[in-house]
Amino acid sequence: MTTTTKKTIEINPVSRVEGHGKVTIFLDDNGNVADTQVNITQFRGFEKFCEGRMFWEMPEITPRICGICPVSHQLASAKACDVVMGVTITPAAKLLRELMHMGQIFQSHTLHFFHLASPDLIFGPDADPAKRNVIGLIAAKPDLAVKAVKMRSYGQTIIQKLGGKKVHPTGAIAGGMNTALSIADRDELLKPIDSLIADVNMGLYIIKNYHYEHSDIMESFATFPSSYLSLVDENNNLQLYDGKFRMIDANGKVLEDQYDPAKYLDIIAEHVEDWSYLKFPVYKKQGYPKGMYRTGPLGRLNACQGITTPLANDELKKFKKLGKNGIVEGTMYYHYARLIELMYSIERIQQLLNEKDICSTDILTTSNTYNEQGVGVIEAPRGALIHHYWVDNSGKMVKVNLIVATGNNNLAINKSVNMVAKQYIKNNHITEGILNRVEMAIRCYDPCFSCSTHAIVGEMPLVLQVVSSDGEIVKELSR
Repeated sequence: MTTTTKKTIEINPVSRVEGHGKVTIFLDDNGNVADTQVNITQFRGFEKFCEGRMFWEMPEITPRICGICPVSHQLASAKACDVVMGVTITPAAKLLRELMHMGQIFQSHTLHFFHLASPDLIFGPDADPAKRNVIGLIAAKPDLAVKAVKMRSYGQTIIQKLGGKKVHPTGAIAGGMNTALSIADRDELLKPIDSLIADVNMGLYIIKNYHYEHSDIMESFATFPSSYLSLVDENNNLQLYDGKFRMIDANGKVLEDQYDPAKYLDIIAEHVEDWSYLKFPVYKKQGYPKGMYRTGPLGRLNACQGITTPLANDELKKFKKLGKNGIVEGTMYYHYARLIELMYSIERIQQLLNEKDICSTDILTTSNTYNEQGVGVIEAPRGALIHHYWVDNSGKMVKVNLIVATGNNNLAINKSVNMVAKQYIKNNHITEGILNRVEMAIRCYDPCFSCSTHAIVGEMPLVLQVVSSDGEIVKELSR
């Protein structure tokens, strides 16, 4: 629902994203945009209510943060628990965790591009809202819709086989995995891969064709310089399960190279605004707001120098030619980058399934000693995800810090919304299509607001308003 007053426009809720949020647009006296806010209105508080739990429970608790990317939270949590235990997991356990992660990347990117984002690209931002959605997509392009459903189902099947169920899996645990992959399941998962690669190419065709027909939009829509943060391997190739941080600026200058992600607190600070439950992480050396950086598909492809699978690497080379110094700044290019990662994930799944240890049952490492802290970092579909646990000598959780992918992009999401709103809203001229463009700026990032909200300095701010029948606030109490 969109409500409009003389000075304020509110888009509430933002549609086709995970979780709840709204956009507030403030107009000046001439009906032009003075300011905007992306308000994340839901409060979850996972950091606080995990205190007092035993650390080995965390890989089972934290997937409940989200139903779309529970695997990412489980794996980041399990990695943090490995550090607390002081163990290195077995090669087979690492292969299985990465395989489950690639299934997660594949299903999540498929869901977002084909079901949530493609209606804007296929029908156009000004199309009838009753048509511009997944139901309209099914009616207009049933073959595409069916393929997208089957693609997502494949990723979820991997999660189910390794995690016990498609949503909120239990496969990854402190010290490794509790489920091995059978030879029969491996062979079954290998069968459709060639067909799935063809389906990913179908998605790449859609975004490339859109770029060909609307290059002016792709290049101008919320285009701005920023820094970019990603995990990479030792050769600065794309790495989604493990690796070191690499951060570059808008000119391609390396700000942090092969940086230990366990030391993230030395380079990332979290800023708080009173109009959102979502914090604003920034590059600590530059401060707020200058230290804005972007993560997720666009951030990863800008930060990395290569991809270790052939088809995705060929696409990366073409992608980098679209920007100066190999840096692609347009926010709409998130969709293009997401499709390249989709190709990487299915190629990587094929590689993992052909590893000789993938069906090994040597998947658990135990320990009776505990370190005081553990940090687990992984590249979730939406970007870098950090789980940081502090424990006492009994293994009880003392403190938890989560920096979630959508949080990393919070400042950039707000900037994108502000730019698009100012570009299209002029002299009180406001249409549904214009407001949808504002939402499109958010959807480029594929945000998960459910994942991203947690405690603000340990306490939830509360405002209680008593409102009279005519709408007047007669009393207000705050904490």
